[in-house]
Amino acid sequence: MADPADTLDAQVRAADIDRWLSSRFVAEERPRADLIVLYAFEAELMAIPTRVTQPLLAEMRYVWWREQMDGVFAAAPRKGHPVLEALAGVVARYGLERAPFDALIEAHIGRAHGEPHDLDAFYVGPMQTAVQVLAGPGFAAAVVEAGRVRGLAQTGQRDRAEALKAAANRALSDLPVQAFPAVAAAALTRPEAPEFVKRLALVVASLRGRI
Repeated sequence: MADPADTLDAQVRAADIDRWLSSRFVAEERPRADLIVLYAFEAELMAIPTRVTQPLLAEMRYVWWREQMDGVFAAAPRKGHPVLEALAGVVARYGLERAPFDALIEAHIGRAHGEPHDLDAFYVGPMQTAVQVLAGPGFAAAVVEAGRVRGLAQTGQRDRAEALKAAANRALSDLPVQAFPAVAAAALTRPEAPEFVKRLALVVASLRGRI
C-alpha cells in the first residue's frame, strides 16, 4: 500500500510544481510533509473546475469542502479521506485558524461564478498559513506583499508582480530563514518557465533570502 504522505506529495508535484519545488528547501521531514498537506488541500480545490463545468455543480462541491472544515477543526475529519485526515493533524499541531481556509473556499465559489480573483484569499492567506507551519505565528504581515506578487504572476500580471517585489522583499527581511520556503515560489513570476529554470531561480532566491 502506498504511503499517504507520498501520495499527497505526488499530487502536489503534479498540480503545483512551483510550491512543490519550494517545499524541497524545507530541511526537516515533518514540516515539509505538513506544508505538502496544505498544498494538497489547495490542489483538491483547484481541481474542481476541471471536473465539472456547471457553476452550480462546482459550488456544491466547494460547499462540501466547507462543511468538511467543521470536522477538520474539531479533530474529527472524514474517515478515509487522506487530505482531510492529514489536514486535521496539521491544524492541531500548529493551532491554525479556520478563517483563511473558509476564505479560500469562498473565493473558489466566486471564481466558479465568474468573479475576479481575490488575490488575498487565493494567495496571501495560504502563504501566511504556510509560514506559520514553518516558523510559528507572528509573521503574517511580513508576507502580504509576497503573496500578492505570487498572485499577480499567477493571474497573468507579471509586470505588476515584478514592480511589487521590492516592497515584498523589504517586508520579508523580518521573516525567519526557516520560513522562506513558504514564500519562495513568489520568486517565480514566469509560470510557463521550464522546471530547470524554476529550480535555479529558487536556489538563487533561497541563498539571497529574496524573491
